[in-house]
Amino acid sequence: MSLTGIWRERLVAWVEQPRLQMFIIVLIVINGITLGLETSTTVMARVGGLLHLVDRLILAVFVVEIGLKLAGYGWRFFRQPWNVFDFAVVTIALFPSSGPFAVLRVLRILRVLRLISMLPRLRFVVESLIHAVPGIGAIAGLLVVLFYVFSVMAVGFFGSAHPEWFGSVGAAMYTLFQVMTLESWSMGIVRPVMEGHAWAWAFFIPFILLATFTMLNLFIAVIVNTMQTMHEQEVQAEHQVVEEAVQQEGRHLEAEIRSLREEIRTIRALLESRRQA
Repeated sequence: MSLTGIWRERLVAWVEQPRLQMFIIVLIVINGITLGLETSTTVMARVGGLLHLVDRLILAVFVVEIGLKLAGYGWRFFRQPWNVFDFAVVTIALFPSSGPFAVLRVLRILRVLRLISMLPRLRFVVESLIHAVPGIGAIAGLLVVLFYVFSVMAVGFFGSAHPEWFGSVGAAMYTLFQVMTLESWSMGIVRPVMEGHAWAWAFFIPFILLATFTMLNLFIAVIVNTMQTMHEQEVQAEHQVVEEAVQQEGRHLEAEIRSLREEIRTIRALLESRRQA
């Protein structure tokens, strides 16, 4: 290995060491607190300068950390999605506080999201959600179809009496979304509708059972199943690594035993030759 490769490996090992990573996590937490304090006019009037100084110092540390990782990993840095995420979050914080990009300064709070990339268990949860996107998308598509069907029915049933809620498909979908969230669905929508349509409960109750309870449980089931599958894959990968290490150690021991046997045979041959001499 060249000197450059050795230097890069040592740099990566130093940047990724647990103590330094824990220091970065502490800085992320402190930065999140300072960014929250900056929203208070009272606090800013008293210690605004200090908060800005702390923010700049922490940002400088983040920039140096990303720079060291880039130097150590090279282009491999961008092969890891979490490294790209950290790079994007830190880059956003470097936009000027004035001019057309001033609004992006609000996105500095995204630096707190670096906790996700720093803590393995949080990364596991996010990765599980990402892997569950196809299943969630299928359920979301089914939910949209369900909303559309019930919205068209609602417009036909209640549109003339309650045009503000069910006057169009769009208005009906929004109203049914409110019903699905169970926010003021009974006193705010269903009971007023039942004053003119006593049978309206037969429409809303099946919708709530399907959209709220069934679909919500399907979302949870997909996410939990994905997390369980990924956990099993991690455990299987760890077992495979252990098995490979055991097999490699076994091959090493077998080679040593063979060499010992060869040495014993050589010694025996020498002893036999001396006896005959």
